[in-house]
Amino acid sequence: MAVEHDKKAEAPPDRTSPEGLESYIAGRTLISGDGPAWTDMFVQVFSRLQVQEPFLVPAVAEPLVVWVMSGKALVEERDLGGEWTANPVSVGDFFLTRSATPYEMRWRADGDEPFQVMHLYLSVPLFERVAEEVLGKAASIGLRDVSGGQDEQLSHLLALIHRELTTESAGSRLFVQGLAQSLAVHLIRHYASGESASRPRNALPGAKLRRAIAFMETHLEEPFDLTQVAQVVGMSEFHFSRLFKQATGLSPSHYFIRQRVAKAQRLLKETDTSIIEIAMAVGYSSPSHFAQIFRREAKVSPRDYRRD
Repeated sequence: MAVEHDKKAEAPPDRTSPEGLESYIAGRTLISGDGPAWTDMFVQVFSRLQVQEPFLVPAVAEPLVVWVMSGKALVEERDLGGEWTANPVSVGDFFLTRSATPYEMRWRADGDEPFQVMHLYLSVPLFERVAEEVLGKAASIGLRDVSGGQDEQLSHLLALIHRELTTESAGSRLFVQGLAQSLAVHLIRHYASGESASRPRNALPGAKLRRAIAFMETHLEEPFDLTQVAQVVGMSEFHFSRLFKQATGLSPSHYFIRQRVAKAQRLLKETDTSIIEIAMAVGYSSPSHFAQIFRREAKVSPRDYRRD
């Protein structure tokens, strides 16, 4: 149910929780992920005011991603007492922060489309657990601030999260957990700052990881071949598998399956291609086997996924 709220009259604190932060931003809550499936991340979708006067944004401990879902606006930010920095944003653009200090924001939306955004906070325990797995050490991870950025892979993950948020079943816990972990890995790999961004000596180099993922993406209709993927990046199967899982949180074969399911999801939503043809396009000659794998990963049958 949509909820209207206005900024509180009292001055906001320097720090608050994700739930508390929204009390200080005027607008309308369209949907909130607060069921048992959403323990690893807190997600809300808002319709914001067309014109937002300057307000103080308290710091939160959780990494925050804000994703523009509708409309366009000129968003301005500044440190307390600093100069305003303006960023024009539209659908698909995102903001990323893990600010330890409060800052100020204001914006003005353009056009007739409602200015709607999704806020996503990753839980600190999940984020730190994934950071240790990816970086190979326990560390307090910082993230680079991003304002009005574009990231196709991040947008794809956020779209899947939003789709799960709006399902009638309120989301599958296992699927949501997998999405939260994938999102944490992506943020740490691409947006970690300072010393926390340095890779351990035994980590899979970024170029080899991208080459392996790209190779798998272009061979989804073929059976998974670990030997071939390892050869593409010039590593032994054992060494590649261990470092790939360290970098992504998934084994190469499971990551390959996730790629197949992601492509199938796009085809189911964006085309009229038959389910049998989609199964074959992602490497499954047996429709029943495809349906079994799809249901295991997406927690819904291909037919129901297309219908939702």
